[in-house]
Amino acid sequence: MKQALADALQKRGYETLTPVQTAVTASELADADLLVSAQTGSGKTVGFGLAIGDSLLGEDEVFVRAAKPLALVIAPTRELALQVKRELQWLYAEARATMASCVGGMDMRDERRTLERGAHIVVATPGRLRDHIMRKSIDLSELRAVILDEADEMLSMGFKDDLEFILGHAPETRRTLMFSATVPKSIATLAKSYQKNAVRVSTVAEKSQHTDIQYRALSVSARDMENAIINVLRFYEAPNALVFANTRVMVNRLTTRLSNRGFSVVSLSGELSQAERSHALQAMRDGRARICVATDVAARGIDLPNLDLVVHAELPTNYEILMHRSGRTGRAGRKGISALIVPPSARRKAERILQGAKVTAEWAVPPSADEVTAKDRERLLADPAWHEEINEKDQVAVDELLSHFSPIQVAAAYLRIYTAKQSAPEELSAVDSRDAKDAKPRRAADFGPTIWFSVPGGRASGTVPGRLLPMICNAGGITKHDIGAIKIHPDASFFEIKLGQR
Repeated sequence: MKQALADALQKRGYETLTPVQTAVTASELADADLLVSAQTGSGKTVGFGLAIGDSLLGEDEVFVRAAKPLALVIAPTRELALQVKRELQWLYAEARATMASCVGGMDMRDERRTLERGAHIVVATPGRLRDHIMRKSIDLSELRAVILDEADEMLSMGFKDDLEFILGHAPETRRTLMFSATVPKSIATLAKSYQKNAVRVSTVAEKSQHTDIQYRALSVSARDMENAIINVLRFYEAPNALVFANTRVMVNRLTTRLSNRGFSVVSLSGELSQAERSHALQAMRDGRARICVATDVAARGIDLPNLDLVVHAELPTNYEILMHRSGRTGRAGRKGISALIVPPSARRKAERILQGAKVTAEWAVPPSADEVTAKDRERLLADPAWHEEINEKDQVAVDELLSHFSPIQVAAAYLRIYTAKQSAPEELSAVDSRDAKDAKPRRAADFGPTIWFSVPGGRASGTVPGRLLPMICNAGGITKHDIGAIKIHPDASFFEIKLGQR
């Protein structure tokens, strides 16, 4: 390791390297292309910064005047790219490196002027970097190392063509380091095409993925899903929490619901401008907001401090997304909770996703209102303020209170004030044990005996269940809960009604 980098680590307070940092800096890999399995929070940014140190500096300890870039780091999102740039700036500060970024949402003219002045290391997003190459405002001919950070994310976001274009303009003599949380076939194919005899690196810590994360799968009735989210947030009271939804509509719905319940909440979705995204993230970082509701795409690449809780309000579509979501917590030695909200209809999907991720979840029910209240009392009694000495200024106020009210009245008033600051927990209905066990309820047992009826008119006349249902309810004076299956045939329609409702 270069002394300049070792000095930077010491100034930063590093005593030991993480497993991924140790693995990629092994002396036998000094000139090799690497394909690295690295989760978010594993220290991979510092890892690849250290790994390319010798390739960039050669025999020198500090850089000479910057000209054409020597290293290129490509990341999927603006937030991640700027985060990587900040990390590499302190790591290479003692080596006097000049940094530049090329990311969407920034003034391209400013970026062009920075590149003209020269930079040793450039951190970029794929689309913006391709624009610079096509405009000939960046010259990659002297690159010694290219790093693809979160390569699987970039492919899933549709950057395959951009990456191939960029790598096609980089010199063949470069080192190529690919970092990816997972290594699906698409990543293996990209590695085979653009790396030379790449060494596969996978540390023990990464094989036992997210050992600092406790997975909890919470069975909840379909009508209580949002109430369950509220109780989970209240029970854990994490300094920062990330709630994932699958669509913008659900993000907006949850953000409004949580805001109305008194939570300090921001949202991230694709409809937000770059400025709005930056403001939302800054609110999380400086403590003005404690909960962020986001879609998967919007949350990619963000890094929030003290993120102790991830809630999957809607299940991810596959296990890779589960790992990316959950990997936002349980970082840098902190423990984290990843809670999946699972209605009966999604039980089997949840089990498949957890099995694919090779993680074991504790199946339970969400915290009840009583459990949340008990947790509040526990936090109240554990507050260190009870053991602090009373200063003279506070003593005056204390004496005044006790001269007007008894200790019991003071304690009761304090408890009421403390409780009023908290959002009240929700009462949750019990989950049917059969529904919790099976994704498909046993309809015969749940619905009871039925009788079938028929009416003229079917598909040929445009009859559909959605139009037939209210007609049946109005004609029979019943509700939709009394109606079982509806079957539309070409010339007739059939429906079943619970026995006793005719």
